[in-house]
Amino acid sequence: MTMMESFRHHTRRDQVFDFLMPPAIDSLDLSKNTILYLEGLNVSFDGFKAINDLSLYIEPGELRCIIGPNGAGKTTMMDIITGKTRPDSGSAFFGRRIDLLQLSEAEIAQAGIGRKFQKPTVFEPLSVFENLELAMSGNKGVWSTFRARVGVEQRERIEACLEQIGLKDQAAQRAGDLSHGQKQWLEIGMLLMQEPRLLLVDEPVAGMTHQEMDRTAELLLSLEGKHSVVVVEHDMDFVRSIARTVTVLHQGSVLAEGSMDQVQGDARVKQVYLGE
Repeated sequence: MTMMESFRHHTRRDQVFDFLMPPAIDSLDLSKNTILYLEGLNVSFDGFKAINDLSLYIEPGELRCIIGPNGAGKTTMMDIITGKTRPDSGSAFFGRRIDLLQLSEAEIAQAGIGRKFQKPTVFEPLSVFENLELAMSGNKGVWSTFRARVGVEQRERIEACLEQIGLKDQAAQRAGDLSHGQKQWLEIGMLLMQEPRLLLVDEPVAGMTHQEMDRTAELLLSLEGKHSVVVVEHDMDFVRSIARTVTVLHQGSVLAEGSMDQVQGDARVKQVYLGE
């Protein structure tokens, strides 16, 4: 191969170099009907035990609510799942074979875990449609990004997502002009465009109106079955409106687990969380 041929080969616009390719991730093994395994996790910060022998299991397609007082370990637990915090001991697996503790934050996202923080982070100068377009899963190589055009299939995906998150009429609107609740829905939509198998959603209704809370409940319930969803929330009325199974964390470990009626009737939960 001549020097010119070599140059043309390595600068093809359809070429994606190895260092730009996402890391290879094992396929998701759900043979035991569990998508997330957290077992015996422990994390300490300057002598404070934030996570204490925590074990938790989430099923495929499940909508799980996590509640607990401030300092119970809810955020630290999500930080472990997404690779932001490394535990002192224990294990965390996505399916049976993907060891989350061996992956970076980017690799965990690539494997199919999406996280929505309490404060929405959208691209405010862009339209709602453009935010979803930017978040769409697919080849993120340099040349593909430069040459990206929305095809029929991609447009249909975006329009379906707009319908699902209730922002179809706001598609052309600047994201920065949306209400707080609408920004929350848009960020959930941006996660959905990445086709995650597991979504971690942190306090989705904080600061929302009652009408927005009702719409958020509908949205999260619509994800059940297709996605596994873990919702951390303090608003008990909202939790009751969506919960099938509720896990109560206290001092970094599971205090109680069951239906909303079961955990609210638990004497330990009343003592440490409900103030009775």
